[in-house]
Amino acid sequence: MEHLAVLFYDYPPDVLERREPHREGHLDLLREAHGAGDCVMAGALGDPPHGAAIVFRSAEAAAAFAERDPYVSAGVVSAHRVEPWAVVIS
Repeated sequence: MEHLAVLFYDYPPDVLERREPHREGHLDLLREAHGAGDCVMAGALGDPPHGAAIVFRSAEAAAAFAERDPYVSAGVVSAHRVEPWAVVIS
């Protein structure tokens, strides 16, 4: 069984407008984490988005990502949390 961690983001209702100035920085950080092998996959939840789920190889990598993410520091994310994920089938 593989053990991963999911970083969940909650977004405010006006996320589409709020994220725009920080989007490229956020996506660059995601690409960096993916390229380093820390981030497995990522994506928005809902249409329009009300949150996001970002899967990491470890809880430490997820927490470190959130600390550096422009979405978090700029207040685009209204809340976030890291949850362990025990994958039984992939």
